[in-house]
Amino acid sequence: MPTERPLIEFRSVSKVYGAGEAEVRALDGVDLTIERGAFVAIMGPSGSGKSTAMNIMGCLDTPTSGDYLFQGVGVRGLDRDELTLIRRYLIGFVFQGFNLLARTSALDNVALPLVYKGIPQAERTARAAKALAQVGLAGRENHTPAQLSGGQQQRVAIARAIVTGPAVLLADEPTGNLDTRISREIMEIISRLNRDSGLTVIMVTHEEDIAAYAQRVVRFVDGRIESDRSTVPAHAL
Repeated sequence: MPTERPLIEFRSVSKVYGAGEAEVRALDGVDLTIERGAFVAIMGPSGSGKSTAMNIMGCLDTPTSGDYLFQGVGVRGLDRDELTLIRRYLIGFVFQGFNLLARTSALDNVALPLVYKGIPQAERTARAAKALAQVGLAGRENHTPAQLSGGQQQRVAIARAIVTGPAVLLADEPTGNLDTRISREIMEIISRLNRDSGLTVIMVTHEEDIAAYAQRVVRFVDGRIESDRSTVPAHAL
């Protein structure tokens, strides 16, 4: 039987901004492979390339040179509409800012990606309610963001990211606005989604205790991978 391709492959990926003396090489010939079902933390100082790498993985940006393959498909040659479809159907995003619609219920915030996919309303409602239950917010479907704590708002954002059944969850500093206790709760949810549902998780963080939830830590410095090591996730200790 043919071997399943990795979910994500960087092959000598470089990203250059500007030219001449103003040139900035955000990524410099990066090789990286991430298998399905992995939980990977990406770390590094400001300007190390970690956010650029995340943007390319999320099809929000494209390499200047080299190849990015998502599920075995080369991304660099795709047009804007094709990249939009990948983001819509295959990638879930969670950011440091919750990015919720302020006057909209938790249920409708979570259901929004399904509207863009043309899912009928009854199915949208059922799937959004299920996603909210997965993150521990059953019974809060009709609450607006103003009626929810920061941790609860991030749970809504996670539910919105998983409601489409994505191939990968990209989390950019998902606990950056939260205190230590709530951060642990959010990381337990993300870990459970990875562990129980097999959801691939790639997370940018600058916090060692948050990275400790991952199975693998990739550290960027000056646009290159400085280290790439397997770890024992915090929830497994």
